[in-house]
Amino acid sequence: MRYLQRGLTTRDPSAYPGFTIFSPQYNKTVYVVNMAGEVVHTWELPERSGNYAYLLENGNLLASSWAGGGPDGLAARGGLIQEIDWNGKVIWEYRDEYQHHDFRRLPNGNTIYLGWELARPENVMRLRGGKPGSEHKDGIWADYVREADPAGKTVWEWHAQDHMEIEKYVLGHDSNRHEMAHPNTIVPMADGNAMICFRHIDVVAVIDRKTGAFAWERHEPDWGGPHDFQILPNGNYMVFANRQGQMPRGSKIVEWESKSGKTVWEYWGNPSHTFDSHFISGCQRLPNGNTLICEGLWGRFFEVTKEGDIVWEYISPFTVPRETGPTKGDQSTVFRAYRYAPDSPQIRSRLAGKLG
Repeated sequence: MRYLQRGLTTRDPSAYPGFTIFSPQYNKTVYVVNMAGEVVHTWELPERSGNYAYLLENGNLLASSWAGGGPDGLAARGGLIQEIDWNGKVIWEYRDEYQHHDFRRLPNGNTIYLGWELARPENVMRLRGGKPGSEHKDGIWADYVREADPAGKTVWEWHAQDHMEIEKYVLGHDSNRHEMAHPNTIVPMADGNAMICFRHIDVVAVIDRKTGAFAWERHEPDWGGPHDFQILPNGNYMVFANRQGQMPRGSKIVEWESKSGKTVWEYWGNPSHTFDSHFISGCQRLPNGNTLICEGLWGRFFEVTKEGDIVWEYISPFTVPRETGPTKGDQSTVFRAYRYAPDSPQIRSRLAGKLG
């Protein structure tokens, strides 16, 4: 089985050349590997990763790490967002113990992120679905989106319990009632709106910045807890469909036309169960038209062509023992991974001669 291997397993000349960045969950180290699967750079975070890190166009790292707070037992706790230069110096930081999952730097220098807040009693009464009596010990957690300027001042907020029609979004019968919807992705758009992805209700949407209402939304139960909702350069949307509990067994990547909803490309494993991550995970469309996929459960990153051929594959060898969570034992789970070209603004000439 592929996931029992470690390191580089496949490399074809047609793969998009570059450097891949990832931060294993429950680990303090952020890694960059080359096309040969060799580690060519690292950063050390002050605490375990708050899910992932990525490179800004100025070449600095934007990373989240756990600040020690947040709701006990909920996944992807962060709290400390830092911009770190190539040599490990902290350039900027922002603290919110309730920050979770995703965070993005805007072109104007502001930072947008997801956070938790307790649902008010009147809104708890409106939530439908889920396992009766399975509420979190603190109650039911809702979510906010916050945009902060470089000085840390909040310049815009969105609150799920105020802006969503709670009764409309029903939790699955086997879901716990710890959270209302569990967003895992927030993406700023050029027009000021924001894209958001909700795992527990199988919804992706666009938040209208002015009204707080959804300017567009799509509900697909077959996606089974989707992740990494994004817009591509061609204007299409793409998502990692985890397909937890769905048949046939297996995850898939879906690209569709944003206006018509027509699917224009999908990737499945062959057979389908050979590509299967029921939680976390992500995808990235590369400049050559191939797609880099992070199969998060296994810590597996692989590049596929439009035809579905695997041209590069690497499985993270960095494991952390865990006794709680979705799986237990020595885990190599990874939330997301990104590929950067050697001459990209993010890499520049820093790794010259190290492509492998």
